[in-house]
Order: sequence, then C-alpha cells, then structure tokens
Amino acid sequence: MGLTSSFGRQLAPKIGQLAPNVTSRAVLEAFNRAVDGIGPLPGAAAAAEKQLAEQKGNVERAIHEVIENNVRLAGGQGFATNLGGLITLAVALPANITGLALIQCRMIAGIAHLKGHDLDNPRVRNAVLATMLGEDQVNGLIKNKKLPGTPMALATAPVLDETLSVLLAGEVATFLISKVAGKRLATMAGRRIPVVGGVVGAGADGYSTWRAGRYADRELLPRNRR
Repeated sequence: MGLTSSFGRQLAPKIGQLAPNVTSRAVLEAFNRAVDGIGPLPGAAAAAEKQLAEQKGNVERAIHEVIENNVRLAGGQGFATNLGGLITLAVALPANITGLALIQCRMIAGIAHLKGHDLDNPRVRNAVLATMLGEDQVNGLIKNKKLPGTPMALATAPVLDETLSVLLAGEVATFLISKVAGKRLATMAGRRIPVVGGVVGAGADGYSTWRAGRYADRELLPRNRR
C-alpha cells in the first residue's frame, strides 16, 4: 500500500486533470448527500439508527455493523469502477473517487452520530472531513500548522473556523485522488487483465474504508446522546 500511495502522490497533479470535478465543492456535496441520503441509500444518521435498533441498543456493535456495511459498499464500487483499462480511466476514475468520498463520509458521519455528535453542527462536519484523511495525514497537517487539532478537537472546538471546511474538503479531494489514482494506475501498469483491476480495486477501497472506520471509532469519543 505504501508504494501505491507514493505512486499516487507523484501522479496526483496530472491525474487531477482527469478528475477536474473532484474538488473541495464536490467533497462537500458528497458530505451533504451522505448525511441526507441519496437514491436507495438512507442518510448517515438513519442508517446508523437502524443498526443500533438491530443490535438492541448496543452502540459498539452498531458501529461495527456500520463499518462492515460500508466496507462492502466500498468494495463493490471499487470493483465496478476498476474493471476497465486505460480507455475507461477518464470516466471511471472520477466515479471511483466521488463514490469513495460518499461512502466514507456516510460511514464516519454514522459513527459520529452513534457517538452522540450532532451532524448539524459544522464543527462535527469538520471533524468528519478530517477523519477521512486518516491518522497519519491528520498528524502531518497538525505538525505543519495547517490543522488546529485532531478530529475530536475540531468536533468540540469552542470557536468555529468558518474557512476550515473548505480547506479540509480540498485536502480530502487531493488525498482521495492520490490514493485512488495511484491504486488504479499501479494496477494497470503491472497487470493487463481488467478483472484483476476490479478485484484489486475492491480490496483496496474496502481496506481503505475499514481503516477510516476504525480511526473514526478510536478518535471520536462518546458524547451524551439526545
């Protein structure tokens, strides 16, 4: 995974030209759809509450199910958007990135809801976006003074930085472009069989989503549920 991520970071500026619609605005729109629901997918809070009911009020088990359900969704879209070769790259790459953003936003927002955080609170929304970056990326941004604190610190900040959501959404867009593009191009460079790309894409997106969910579970501490 390290080699693939490095490959993606090197290619991100060029790949960004293939995914011009994957911007901070697109990530924020994905967040809104993840919270509100889209098509057959219920919103983050509704999906999380369903799992909580199925687990008879056990928050820990409900969070586990939220993660597992979204890992499966991520794997499915990762398989579908990584089946083709270079000829499908310009279409499949943006779809893979925005799909992954929607699924991971929905999962992390659901975990935040189960931990008692108010998804209507812009501080919590910033925390969800920050969590999507993963622990290493968050720590790097804090070290470089681009981020004032951890996701939990953002969720409970006494003062709202109204510029932070756009900054975080831009970081998430760049992060996902690097990750997805690196995975896809490294796979195609080494393997010419399309179905292999689908299998690798499913595994990579599923694993990435699982890691994001585990980080959210560790980082977002419980608050009193209303």
